[in-house]
Amino acid sequence: MTTQRLFLALCLVVTPSAALAQPAPAPGGSATTRYCMRVTLTGHVIEPIRCWTRDQWAEQGVDVDREWAREGVKVIG
Repeated sequence: MTTQRLFLALCLVVTPSAALAQPAPAPGGSATTRYCMRVTLTGHVIEPIRCWTRDQWAEQGVDVDREWAREGVKVIG
């Protein structure tokens, strides 16, 4: 019985916090603003950082607002 109560208590604590966690969109900027993000390359240990405009990221198939919370490093401009 004690194990079931502990499990239920943990479920109640973890579930709302995961549901409320929303990724923050990238900061706004002009057409020339560059967004620096980590790029994962297969077979490489070090993740290089690339700084491109939103349009350049879009050409590579990357949605800056969706990826910013996880891969964003800095904004230039």
